[in-house]
Amino acid sequence: MKATGIVRRIDDLGRVVVPKEIRRTLRIREGDPLEIFTDREGEIILKKYSPIGELGDFAKQYADTLAQTTGNVVCIADRDQIIAVAGGAKKEFMNKPLGTALERIIQNRETVVAHAGDKAFISIVENGGEEFQSQVICPIIAEGDAIGAVIILSKDKSDKAGETEKKLAASAAGFLGRQMEQ
Repeated sequence: MKATGIVRRIDDLGRVVVPKEIRRTLRIREGDPLEIFTDREGEIILKKYSPIGELGDFAKQYADTLAQTTGNVVCIADRDQIIAVAGGAKKEFMNKPLGTALERIIQNRETVVAHAGDKAFISIVENGGEEFQSQVICPIIAEGDAIGAVIILSKDKSDKAGETEKKLAASAAGFLGRQMEQ
């Protein structure tokens, strides 16, 4: 564990303020849930909670099936990073932080179908140099909150993403959202 040199006191209601520098570095926003752990040495550990992260294995299997069906790269993301990848490009995406444009799309609950060269075409991960020709992004909504996205990517110039990929991504996102609500 890395020491920050920052010391905070607990107030009379048991609250501690997480310093702005740490929140910015860890991309913790107002209202984000945190998990609280303790260890044997008496340390308290705060970790960003990813509700869709609970579906990690399930999301991976769903991404695998969708990638096999479409022949494309399929990513499933929570609000901060890619949690499942299938169809190739695993090193390029897995556990990488999302690009700010993708975070905004998830937050705004937008569904995007874009092709290379379009204004709507975005980088999926931060500092991403992905070379894809088409992308479909559909937010995952659970209990009214945008908690992630299903992303379908194609490298084939002749295979432009369209209504079918959009419906597949929307179906996957809807299903994952319902799984989170149970």
